[in-house]
Amino acid sequence: MGSVTPASVDNRHPSDPSGPTGRLANWIDEITLQDVPSHIQTRAKHIILDGIACLLVGAHLPGSEIAARAIFDMEAPGKCTVFGWGGRKLSPLQAALLNSTFIQGFELDDWHSEAPLHSNSLVLPALLAAAEHNTSSDLSSEVTTGSDLLLATIVGFEVGPRVGLGLHGGHVLTMGWHSGAIFGPSPAAASTSKLLGLPPSQIEDALGIACTQAGGLMSAQFGSDVKRMQHGFAARNGLLGTFLAKSGYTGIKRVYEEKYGGFLACFSRGNGKDPTYLPEEVAKELGTTWKIEGIRLKAYCGMAGTHCTVDCLRELQAKYPLQMKDYKKIKDITIELGDVAFHHGGWLAKRPLTATGAHMSNAYVAATQIVDNAVTPAQFKQENLDRDEIWDLISKVTCVESEDKNLKFGTRLTVAFQNDNGGQVSDPIVSSLPGPRGVFPKLSNEEIIEKWRVLVTPLIDESRRQKIEDLILNLESCERLTELIELLTLPTKNPLA
Repeated sequence: MGSVTPASVDNRHPSDPSGPTGRLANWIDEITLQDVPSHIQTRAKHIILDGIACLLVGAHLPGSEIAARAIFDMEAPGKCTVFGWGGRKLSPLQAALLNSTFIQGFELDDWHSEAPLHSNSLVLPALLAAAEHNTSSDLSSEVTTGSDLLLATIVGFEVGPRVGLGLHGGHVLTMGWHSGAIFGPSPAAASTSKLLGLPPSQIEDALGIACTQAGGLMSAQFGSDVKRMQHGFAARNGLLGTFLAKSGYTGIKRVYEEKYGGFLACFSRGNGKDPTYLPEEVAKELGTTWKIEGIRLKAYCGMAGTHCTVDCLRELQAKYPLQMKDYKKIKDITIELGDVAFHHGGWLAKRPLTATGAHMSNAYVAATQIVDNAVTPAQFKQENLDRDEIWDLISKVTCVESEDKNLKFGTRLTVAFQNDNGGQVSDPIVSSLPGPRGVFPKLSNEEIIEKWRVLVTPLIDESRRQKIEDLILNLESCERLTELIELLTLPTKNPLA
């Protein structure tokens, strides 16, 4: 008998090249920047810029500082930068964890319209840590360029939503899973595998190791700091999968299509869908349909499912300015939401509320838009979270799940007023929108640049801001990624100070 080559050492090929996992691994290996349309590359650079803005805003928020100091106390210094902290360094896994936590720190970051996850917080921290670790640990390795980062980021942007669609996208949220934390290890592993040049067989291992670490409970949204870190767990775990696979450690094979204990099979149990999961979505239309086009950038500070509430109120404030300014005469507010937005953000807010809970609450966001005519980081300062006028309005809000099962991003908001004797003044005023700004229409590249400038100008000096902006918007011309890392290393300010 001839010798048999074990699958674990089979040169380059995934275990089943024709299956979803194998096709995905092969595509990750084969794609080049020349395969990506120029408008997709341009959009990706602007999305990256938005992610860097969120990172700089989040680096010194109160919860971020608690997390950073706790990890600095328990971990030895390493070779990978914790951004915004003046040169503090940790191991690649812990640096990725903290940098992701910063991006997710204030509900300003991106989200995906088909399969909810925050792509930048999953992909960028893992990639930057992988690049810095690879350069410092292997002096013979090739220099990581801006083009390398751009391509690997696009890979992560494409993989994450596809894995999520295998679980019916946003339906995972209605079951109480934190969708991005469940979907997230896959894009982190995929993007870092591409950056480090793993062959398809090891990419399959990296994905298998990443997926077995997936997890995240959406109850984190009600008041915990850990909600900010759950995408960081995914970024860290995906990066760990890549490092282990690169060293020859094997992972779960065919992890997306495996029926017993497979990723999709387990996380879809009891979801009431038929079929319960969709493995073909994982590798569907790779390179022809670009899921990056479903990445949405936020116009307001808050969970994405609150944004249409803001826009409905902005419409009413424009049409009925005198009534809306006299908010003490509001009798009740009804917010009708789609199933995902309702389960995610339609819960009853109770006093006192943390910034995390406030970001996730349609009632709180509605109240602050009415009182302050704004939903910016300032509305979530500690001293603003417990205002009597805000809680008086919150007590008048009722969120309901729409009977329209096709309602996805839209909101119908009704405001009724009372006279001085407590009776209703007139017919209620109503705003109904199919989706928020950022979805209909999506933020333009120019608006993303404007958001970047507004967010970071108070935090860093003008020269540094301009250098970061120019570098990211011209990533394909960046010869050494260390230029970006050095610019992000310098300290930033607390935006709430």
